[in-house]
Amino acid sequence: MLLLIFGLFNEIGKDYDPSDWRLFIDSSVKCLKAVLLHNGNEFPSIPVGHSFHMKEEYENVKTMLDVIKYTSHNWVLCGDFKMLAFLLGQQGGYTKYFCFLCLWNSRADEQYYSRKLWLLREELTPDAHNVIRQPLVQREKILLPTLHIQLGLAKQFIKALKSDSEAIKHVQAMFPKLSEAKVKGGIFTGPQNRQMLGSKE
Repeated sequence: MLLLIFGLFNEIGKDYDPSDWRLFIDSSVKCLKAVLLHNGNEFPSIPVGHSFHMKEEYENVKTMLDVIKYTSHNWVLCGDFKMLAFLLGQQGGYTKYFCFLCLWNSRADEQYYSRKLWLLREELTPDAHNVIRQPLVQREKILLPTLHIQLGLAKQFIKALKSDSEAIKHVQAMFPKLSEAKVKGGIFTGPQNRQMLGSKE
């Protein structure tokens, strides 16, 4: 696979430098895929791994990384939060310590808006703080999914508004085809989120 990566770049007539690319891994119900994304978005994505028979599971992600010789390229990685949990060996679902950078306690509701500093997570150790497996990559190589963070913040903001407020009515007017339940639940797509954040009214 190492030779295949160089072969792909030879075919498109570009020099290959691993630091110019990031690896994006994602899945659907039936397949698992990995593509290279250019850091400057000057070139199209390049598929390097795809399977119709592998679901989004820790062992399958590990197999894909082995097949594409990830350690030989050492790309920066990106994906959604579920994929990042697989890559870092963390437990999925609503866990107490799901952040891979600090020991923020997701169950401490009373401290959400009062406590700003939490202990740093020194390392990802299996069987400690919701880490259940050996991490597959170095956490320094992880890029946080900015779109998911933006959508999450927008969702929390909308859900905090009163359901009959002028702000909610304004958002409903911006997206007349979006159901009232989705608006009040803060369920938006990336373009809708950008339109809402860019509104000056």
